[in-house]
Amino acid sequence: MVLFTVLLHGHAPAEVLQSIDGLPPHIVGRFGDPAAFEQSADGAWFVFDRRGHTVYRVAADRSAVAPVVAIGQELGRILRPFGFELGTGEFAVADAPDASGARVQLFTLAGSRLGAFRLPGPAEGRVQVDGVVLNGVGTMRFTPARTIVVSRPESGALITEHDVQGRPLRSIGTLRATSHDSDPELKLAFNSGLPVPTNDGGFYFVFQTGEPRFRRYDARGTLLYERVIQGSELDPVVLTQPTTWPRRKVRPGVEIPVVRPVVRTAALDRAGRLWIGFTVPYAYVYQDGEKVRTVQFRAAGLITPTSLAFTSDGRLLVTPGCYVFRP
Repeated sequence: MVLFTVLLHGHAPAEVLQSIDGLPPHIVGRFGDPAAFEQSADGAWFVFDRRGHTVYRVAADRSAVAPVVAIGQELGRILRPFGFELGTGEFAVADAPDASGARVQLFTLAGSRLGAFRLPGPAEGRVQVDGVVLNGVGTMRFTPARTIVVSRPESGALITEHDVQGRPLRSIGTLRATSHDSDPELKLAFNSGLPVPTNDGGFYFVFQTGEPRFRRYDARGTLLYERVIQGSELDPVVLTQPTTWPRRKVRPGVEIPVVRPVVRTAALDRAGRLWIGFTVPYAYVYQDGEKVRTVQFRAAGLITPTSLAFTSDGRLLVTPGCYVFRP
């Protein structure tokens, strides 16, 4: 591991982690938009290519790469995907192949379909950055109990938990009050976030938009604490947030605001620390609610992470670029 620091205008230094590994350039070059990069227990690498509507499996020794799920509207294929999650022996992909709403499909690691379900309501992209939708079922995560949690504030709660057949099991977390509650669509946008399951059956919930905050819930869904995410690295983003947002027509008579996020990704490491990546090239690390590290990632240059994922041996996988770090 290569580690050095950068002074930030007199503030405490940020650690800069240098990549120690990654997929070879000739493999990464095949992907149009590597939006998730994870490793299974058998050592195989999985890359979710959002722009290519494809999930790839890369051999553990990087000798071969092949699509395991390809583009298509029918079951067993994906179209307009915006979410990927690797489980212990399967993976899930969320897409929006038609106007009837978001779809979640579960696959074996070889790409055989295990099941599928739809979530009610249209898949409306309220939170976007560079045209990429970040809210809704794209926030899905597997829990240790093999249920699926998603951020669906339109349900009236921050987190909705489903079984793998799509049946809702429970709702967790009350919506936060915002200065935009008079606009129902803006209220939903400012209550969108990333649910992060913890090993004890609880959850973190990291708000993506507005004032950056996160909450910690126990296994019963009881709020334990809430923290404001602060740091000089975020000041230029937080202090220049707009007061009006562009709207786009999603169906006749319905327009929704499009809000740019502050938080881009979040993940839990093997020690239970929460890593939060932003739309600027920094990540904060929290332990028991307190910020313990400020981190930047460097490969060919500084990286603004679009996804973070930890391997079973504690390495950190980062997109874009499909790099490996030792945190």
